[in-house]
Amino acid sequence: MSDRRIGVVGAGNMGWPMAACLLRAGFEVNIADARREVADNFVQQVGGFAPDTLAQLAAASDIVITMLPTSAIVSAVLGDGEDNVLAGLKPGSVVIDMTSGQPGVTQALAVKVAAIGATLIDAPVSGGVSRAKTGQLAIMVGGDEATIVRVRPVLEAMGTTITRCGDTGAGQAMKALNNLVSAGGFLLGIEALLIGSRFGLDPALMTDVLNASTGMTNSSQKKFKQFVLSRGFDSGFGLDLMVKDLSIALQIGRDTATPTPLAAMTRELWAAAAVMLGKGADHTAVAKFAEVLAGSELHGEGG
Repeated sequence: MSDRRIGVVGAGNMGWPMAACLLRAGFEVNIADARREVADNFVQQVGGFAPDTLAQLAAASDIVITMLPTSAIVSAVLGDGEDNVLAGLKPGSVVIDMTSGQPGVTQALAVKVAAIGATLIDAPVSGGVSRAKTGQLAIMVGGDEATIVRVRPVLEAMGTTITRCGDTGAGQAMKALNNLVSAGGFLLGIEALLIGSRFGLDPALMTDVLNASTGMTNSSQKKFKQFVLSRGFDSGFGLDLMVKDLSIALQIGRDTATPTPLAAMTRELWAAAAVMLGKGADHTAVAKFAEVLAGSELHGEGG
């Protein structure tokens, strides 16, 4: 196989720019989305092809990428749904599940894919929409070394840091734990800004100081001014998806009999924020939850 024909299932906030990166790198892209009009719009605006069915997409592709909200949707797309990838997947093909999913479900799906002579690996990403657009994502991969070497050119079209974390499912475990650390740091940083603001410090100035000091985090660098102090709350990554990832991290903790008091508290705070803010909220809007608790609102540059 030439591995130049790539099927991408999922043209959402992340899948769309990732597929666009593949086209720019010279790959032939077959695109599909649950919303047919989205796949058609991608073809019209960016390029590629939009097969009529998932089976046709799989048959026309050497490598199939799934970039979907949950492992349950990946399961339906691969084999549980009436129209599915396995119906057209060829022996020797590779499925790359780039969903931030559940390692156990992914491992079970890998067995189904192997039964037809193909291979499934997982490769969730970090970096958000902005880095998806520029092809600078961090990609955490789980799977056998030979398959990862084979698909590395495809991954390099979308990311600049590609790390094999272990066998299938390891990439998704690492992604969930990464988001656990990110989520905890975000909330703690917002609490610090609220404390400082009530003391009389400027939150924008505080963010600058954090970024020049040991308190620097990804959130202080790329989220506080851009999405919270600006009051935009529009990073492109949903609050519900963050809660999903935190739940996966806690399940891994349970499966490994690891005490997780801080992780559990972090997950509960984010889940409570999701209930308060409702469906469709951006994950950076969790700051509003902290503001309600403090009875204060953060403003700064852009706000």
